[in-house]
Amino acid sequence: MSLTDRLRPDDPAPYYEAHVFACVNERPAEHPRGSCMARGAMLLRNYMKGRADQLGLKNVRINQSGCLDRCELGPVIVIYPEGIWYAPRTREDIDEILEVHLKQGGRVTRLMLQPDQKPPAAE
Repeated sequence: MSLTDRLRPDDPAPYYEAHVFACVNERPAEHPRGSCMARGAMLLRNYMKGRADQLGLKNVRINQSGCLDRCELGPVIVIYPEGIWYAPRTREDIDEILEVHLKQGGRVTRLMLQPDQKPPAAE
């Protein structure tokens, strides 16, 4: 059953229009899965939070989260209520997500993660 199938007419309206969770989990440097923190997640999350404020996105909440279990693809964020996952690498990626997804309601397909996506094989 999907999220929209579970909504009921008497459910309260959401508190936020969108809720962004940015993984900032940190593991030891030698961990085989790596971590979002080691790949710059906190800097990207802090930038996203500041830019969202600058853009006047008042009904959007940007939170840091613990492990979202997609470590090898990190840094990762997930945006609800849609449940869209992204793997931003740069401030420009964050700007594009803020503008296209959170302001315009579109999708940044080049940064989207698929549910079954795996990291590229090591060369």
